[in-house]
Amino acid sequence: MLWGGWVGRKVLIAPSILSADFGRLGEELELIEKAGADLVHIDVMDGLFVPNITIGPCVISSIRSRTSLPFDVHLMIQQPERYLKEFADAGADIITVHYEATPHVHRVLEAIKKLGLKSGVSLNPGTPVSVVEDILEVTDLVLIMTVNPGFGGQSIIKSAVDKLDKLDRILGKKNIMVEVDGGVNKRTIGLFKGKRVDIIVSGSGVFKEESYREAIDFMRRSLEEA
Repeated sequence: MLWGGWVGRKVLIAPSILSADFGRLGEELELIEKAGADLVHIDVMDGLFVPNITIGPCVISSIRSRTSLPFDVHLMIQQPERYLKEFADAGADIITVHYEATPHVHRVLEAIKKLGLKSGVSLNPGTPVSVVEDILEVTDLVLIMTVNPGFGGQSIIKSAVDKLDKLDRILGKKNIMVEVDGGVNKRTIGLFKGKRVDIIVSGSGVFKEESYREAIDFMRRSLEEA
């Protein structure tokens, strides 16, 4: 359903539960599904690769039944290869690992695909997009971080947005999705107009708004309008 080729596709919106109310997380998932979200973005942080700690497989497993939306699991952890099966068993549909978090990124992406999931590689703002050229054969998704990972609510780093044009040239017509994450909301969504972007991740840009549906519709519409 999600991998249909980039040209002419609608932009997918993936609310990040990092900004949700964890006291009623199951209800929050139901609300974003009703509001028209396409995926659920789940940030997993270990306090080592990034200066924050969030959730693990047991929490993901406990909320899997609360929505039919695909789980887009973003591992901001060192040596992610240690936990791939646990996150797959918990209900992940996509697992994205950081290029900077493992010395064997090709092997890790290959392992994700062998688990029957879509594989993603994420790049920090200071990492050039050229590093993906030799791993495209095992990559379904490239996630461009537009803030330094670790906390929600940060401001977008403009130079990271500019990397999308370089990535487009590298990917060409390959059926690889492009995702952006960090600082995206109704006020900043215009920065991505005309860029090659398939999935927009937004945390506070959805969960801190009064109407989840209006926030999601506004961001999608802003990128699809001519």
